[in-house]
Amino acid sequence: MAHVAVYPGSFDPLTFGHLEVVERGCAIFDEIIVAVAGNAEKHPIFSAKERYEMAKAILAGKPGVRVDRFAGATVDYVRRQGARVILRGLRSLSDFDYELSMALMNRQIAPEVETVFVAASPGTTYISSRLVKEAAAAGQDLSPFVPPPVAEALRRKLGRT
Repeated sequence: MAHVAVYPGSFDPLTFGHLEVVERGCAIFDEIIVAVAGNAEKHPIFSAKERYEMAKAILAGKPGVRVDRFAGATVDYVRRQGARVILRGLRSLSDFDYELSMALMNRQIAPEVETVFVAASPGTTYISSRLVKEAAAAGQDLSPFVPPPVAEALRRKLGRT
């Protein structure tokens, strides 16, 4: 049986921290599904389609990685994919508090679905999509935080080209 993990997120934008979680997940699971959530409540800067297309382009050719989109409950999506694991990254204690609550809720709804956490490395602990968007709006160099196509997309979106 293949071990498949779903790595859900808004990925608005996709950062080097997200890519580290994918990389580390690949060392543990046979397949990682990077599932771009269509959650408009977070007021994303990029549409779900744009986020999906960026992730797909950046992760193209990465063995064992598939990019998909979904809306609705994560556990329902995980079940539809035939997966049994939700992969999540942790940067801080506040991430842990939120992610643990979510994992416990998901476990109550879908006891067969496990959540696996990977701790961020020191080099990516400080990277968050929110802070990247703030740096982009201020015209800062984004190369330490996001791949070049994401930096370019942010500059275009914010009129900084």
